[in-house]
Amino acid sequence: MTRTTLDLWVGIFVVAGFAALTVLALKVGNLSTYNTSETYQLQAYFSNIGGLKSQASIKSSGVLIGRVAKISLDSERFEAKVTMLIDKRYQFPKDTFANILTSGLLGEQYIGLMPGGDEAFLKAGDEIKKTQSAMVLEDLIGKFLYSKAEDSN
Repeated sequence: MTRTTLDLWVGIFVVAGFAALTVLALKVGNLSTYNTSETYQLQAYFSNIGGLKSQASIKSSGVLIGRVAKISLDSERFEAKVTMLIDKRYQFPKDTFANILTSGLLGEQYIGLMPGGDEAFLKAGDEIKKTQSAMVLEDLIGKFLYSKAEDSN
């Protein structure tokens, strides 16, 4: 095998390695499963978002329908304001519930949308009124220990 052939094969393997690392980074970042079609924006307010982050998934019935665009603190309501970008192909009734859920026991957090039965649909810029905050494991453990301490008295 000549030196140029060997260099060519090494170059091919290096490029393949970089391509594999890029695919892995996209999978870990959960960015490869969402297309960039047209979206519309919705807002929701939560008293506790737990570990929810920007670019977190928004799912309905387990199907990825959007991403969290921005998370900020509303200084008037003192609640977390979550701005969501939803794929235009998916329309939801005005009485839709937005829940912060966790994949598995200690997995990533995402927003789950449960459609209601209203005939009117949410439009761009609307607010989802019915929300359920994240379940924080430390709070649950604290409540359990507090109730056990009260029972012993």
